[in-house]
Amino acid sequence: MSMLKPFSKLPGLNTANILLVESEEQFQQSLADALVEETAVTVNVRLAKSLPLPMENEESRPRIDLVVFIINLTSELSFQSAEDSLKYLDPGYFLGKVCFMVTNARNASVPPERLDAIRKLAASLHCPMLFAEDQTPDGVISATERLLTILKVAAGLVPMATALYLSNLTRCTVPPDIDQPSFD
Repeated sequence: MSMLKPFSKLPGLNTANILLVESEEQFQQSLADALVEETAVTVNVRLAKSLPLPMENEESRPRIDLVVFIINLTSELSFQSAEDSLKYLDPGYFLGKVCFMVTNARNASVPPERLDAIRKLAASLHCPMLFAEDQTPDGVISATERLLTILKVAAGLVPMATALYLSNLTRCTVPPDIDQPSFD
């Protein structure tokens, strides 16, 4: 099992490669189907339940431009799997080539501590955290559009914009009082 490195391979012409990592594969396939419908550039989608990726096809694997960790807030396993997978990414990915996509944030049964833990993780890694509605077609389309914007920049397909610059604009921040108990 090897570490995934962002600059170990050459990029493809007018091509963007995205890796969707989700332990439960609920939202992953519908998001992948919507991403490959993009016509302006060629989008290759790779799916994984967790990292590290298997060694068998490492030579034929394209350069991964963006790694998206899809975290279902109703599942502790989903968050734990994403957290465990982070150690298999080269530090170069945290310069604008990783983001977290959170689903089921509107669910009333979600403990607020889980969302706070994800926010702290994203803020500590200086990564964007996106929220997505995975139950409706409009939610999938909206999530796809946001991911495509980030993916095009991360793949170098947007002139005068870099993944690091976009990451600074969209990164998750944690308010200083998040560790303070609420008085609600």
